[in-house]
Amino acid sequence: MTSSASPASELPAPTRCVDLRSDTVTRPTRAMRDAMMQAEVGDDVFAEDPSVNALQDKIADLLGFEAALFMSTGTQSNLCGIVAHCDRGDEFIVGQMAHAYRWEGGGAAVLGSVQPQPLLQQADGSIALADIEAAIKPDDAHYARTRMLALENTWGGKVLPMKYLVEASTLAHQHGLTTHLDGARLFNAAVAQAAAVGSNPMTEARRIALCFDSVSVCFSKGLGTPAGSALCGSREFIARAHRWRKMVGGGMRQVGILAAAATYALDHHVHRLYEDHARMQRLARGLQGLPGIEFESPQTNILFVNLVGPTRERAAELAAHLKQQGVLANGSTRLRLVTHLDISQEDVDHAIAAFRSFLTK
Repeated sequence: MTSSASPASELPAPTRCVDLRSDTVTRPTRAMRDAMMQAEVGDDVFAEDPSVNALQDKIADLLGFEAALFMSTGTQSNLCGIVAHCDRGDEFIVGQMAHAYRWEGGGAAVLGSVQPQPLLQQADGSIALADIEAAIKPDDAHYARTRMLALENTWGGKVLPMKYLVEASTLAHQHGLTTHLDGARLFNAAVAQAAAVGSNPMTEARRIALCFDSVSVCFSKGLGTPAGSALCGSREFIARAHRWRKMVGGGMRQVGILAAAATYALDHHVHRLYEDHARMQRLARGLQGLPGIEFESPQTNILFVNLVGPTRERAAELAAHLKQQGVLANGSTRLRLVTHLDISQEDVDHAIAAFRSFLTK
């Protein structure tokens, strides 16, 4: 793998740009661009785009669902999923730091009149089963009707344990709730889980997905496409979500060029996520023990680095130093570093050297 190239005028340093801000910054590979160029297209609003139809069938079958719907973004996919499960005046249980609650503009409440019930998450991203059960409202006109449980996997790069997914979904179903997974990085979770249990990522992705009534999968993060997500569920559920997609302006036309990128990514970019995880482990090993920072060992491709002691007061200086060295990171006193298909082993080593040169001087 080689680093992605940017115009010289955009580079913060003349030699290299190591963009660790997110796995959304990737560029399509040459092979992916070729697949996009060769894509058969039609009008997807009329359900006549063959590349979109093929992708929807592929991801639904892969994850064990009856149907799927191509969406422009993960935010749109989660929104349509939530409001397809819930009616006006209903509520869904969700983590306090979950993307669908905290970073999606309050769309379910604003557009769907669906109230989120955010709950404190455990260190691994799970919500305690007792807290879920206690939050389910009785059938009383004073309360919003609790209709759905939403979980996220991975969460901050952490993989929710399979045992927990089974227990949480079982609890929800016992109380008459539906379940939704924000699986923006589902395949990162599947790759890590497969490595742990000696399975393969596609099998593990399906095992995770089948705990839920619906799943949103993002193609533009670890899988490296320019844009797009898919919402999976029953045919009846997808029909409701399709109506919502129309209402929020999500009907697209000759979008097969993006669907072709997603299909290519499913065929070629899932197993290579092992490389992103390995490079994140290399980055963590290189940063381990440096003064002024603390972090937990990463499970997938995301690492949160907390600045501590005097280094915390020098957060702006560190950011400026990293940028001058050509290393881009998100955050201030808590940095979020993400590896992806445009980050090579050499890029990781360059980032380690940039951190080390500041923290040890």
